[in-house]
Amino acid sequence: MGGVTVEDGVSTPGSLGVAWARAWVEASADVMRQNRMALIDLDRAIGDGDHGENMDRGFTAVLGKLQSTETETIGDVLALVAKTLMSTVGGAAGPLYGTAYLRASKAAGTTLDAAGVADVLEAALGGIVARGKADREDKTMVDAWGPASEAARDVARAGGSGVEAVQAAAEAAQAGAVATEPLTARKGRASYLGARSVGHRDPGAQSTALLLDAAAAAAREGERG
Repeated sequence: MGGVTVEDGVSTPGSLGVAWARAWVEASADVMRQNRMALIDLDRAIGDGDHGENMDRGFTAVLGKLQSTETETIGDVLALVAKTLMSTVGGAAGPLYGTAYLRASKAAGTTLDAAGVADVLEAALGGIVARGKADREDKTMVDAWGPASEAARDVARAGGSGVEAVQAAAEAAQAGAVATEPLTARKGRASYLGARSVGHRDPGAQSTALLLDAAAAAAREGERG
């Protein structure tokens, strides 16, 4: 894959490896715990109110699995996340996030440069679209994953690093989540509200932004370390 940046087992500066992937899981569990109530409140407005609880439970379970499992590659870590979320997260989030991480695991190389980050995010997005049948501006997590994957690809085209790509992706995901507020929901439980969904941020888009921000934080920490 074009995103692998290993020559004789040595990664290039600014690339991301399995240590980053494990740190991402740890940061994800932390951010889901911290934002549990905020996500519940978002979901209460246009859904059934369980998104924060489900995501917190899911990533707590992922963290427990990770701590007792040997992982040699980024793909191993992402596959573990996928399987655990599918078995522990209820509602639509479990299958959607599970499929996203599973597709991402298959796209991940030993280490990731900017192109590799874009490949992984595009694979995750493709999994979500295939599973949820949603498009951009349907007021779903696609509205965060789409801009994130595009931002990472832009960094790759400009010759940036993997760390820069994941940071750009996180910023784009957050902007995408905010941009769901004026939209009318066309998919999922929120779609039943029609025009009443306007003015509320999509909880799945916001949890996506939080997870990608955790990825960026783990990348920055790894670069400093």
